[in-house]
Amino acid sequence: MASISTQWPRYVRFAPSVLIVAGLVWDALAPKDYWGDPMIAAACVTAGALLSLRHTVAVGTTIVVGILVLTFLDGSLGRPAGYLELGNTLFAALIGVGVNRVVARHGRHLAVMRSVAEAAQRAVLPTPPERIGPLAVAACYRAAQTEALIGGDAYAVQSSPHGTRMLIADVRGKGLGAVSVVSVLLGAFREAAEEAADLAELAGQLEHALVREAAQLEEEVRLEGFITALLGEFAPDSGRLRLLNCGHPPAYLCNGGGIRALAPHEPGLPLGMGAFGLPRPGPDGWPFAVGDTLLLVTDGVTEARNGSGTFYDPEHRLAGRGPFQHPREVIDVLIQDIEYWTGGPRDDDMAVLAVTRGPDAPRTE
Repeated sequence: MASISTQWPRYVRFAPSVLIVAGLVWDALAPKDYWGDPMIAAACVTAGALLSLRHTVAVGTTIVVGILVLTFLDGSLGRPAGYLELGNTLFAALIGVGVNRVVARHGRHLAVMRSVAEAAQRAVLPTPPERIGPLAVAACYRAAQTEALIGGDAYAVQSSPHGTRMLIADVRGKGLGAVSVVSVLLGAFREAAEEAADLAELAGQLEHALVREAAQLEEEVRLEGFITALLGEFAPDSGRLRLLNCGHPPAYLCNGGGIRALAPHEPGLPLGMGAFGLPRPGPDGWPFAVGDTLLLVTDGVTEARNGSGTFYDPEHRLAGRGPFQHPREVIDVLIQDIEYWTGGPRDDDMAVLAVTRGPDAPRTE
């Protein structure tokens, strides 16, 4: 899970210096005394909010010394007007230090909250094993930079008697409520992945677990909650993938330098909406050769926007970036390209799961 960035752009750090120079120059050149004082006061407050304590004190000291020089040059030093101006300047500098201490205390509080949130996220959403049979596995979770530190995206990979089974899901909502649903979903997946005969039965068992959990929630939450999910299964003997889409963004297959979306022939309803009574479509089958990489994402990827509001398209943006030797390479390229595409904070969580098929283990007689 990525931490939320609290760093200001570098150019913002020059604001106090610019205000100091502008204020002192204005005071020196203005036809009336101390017209630049508002800019000097703004420099103190800005420094307190943006800079460290040491730099804030340096800014305040620079301003006091600058005003002291100006009062000496205009002859007001030692007179009431000069003392008043120095007193006002010192007061502004102390205000800047006070602002700095408040911001620092708030930052420490946020750091504690962030560490607790990251620990909770790791406990609910552990890192999957790096290899299961012939499959190399990699995953990544990135929290929205403008939202809660913990959210409702989830992924899991587990071996079963029927092959390696995969899940990626997006729970409606954020915060502790979404994490609670993720916990139920992943627990149900780990149990049902061992027992369910096929993906349709697996989806049914997940649906049952979620409905059972929803029955204990308030009526408003029960009516509004749902989970989009994509279930996958790979059996080495068949050499094929089976995917069951429950209202989720499609998977992507990376083969050599190409990539294509594995759109379902008939997408199903999200999990948690079984009360509508509609039958769930069957899974789709796709060839999965040695060296191919399956990329599963949540809508934090497909709904990432650039400055003009255009959605991110992995099939278009990742074309020609391969071949990829390891699933981690795919994820790293994807994350870097999304950050370039958005050019700033995202407004949704983002989870990515990638599996690459390696050579099958030789059979022993």
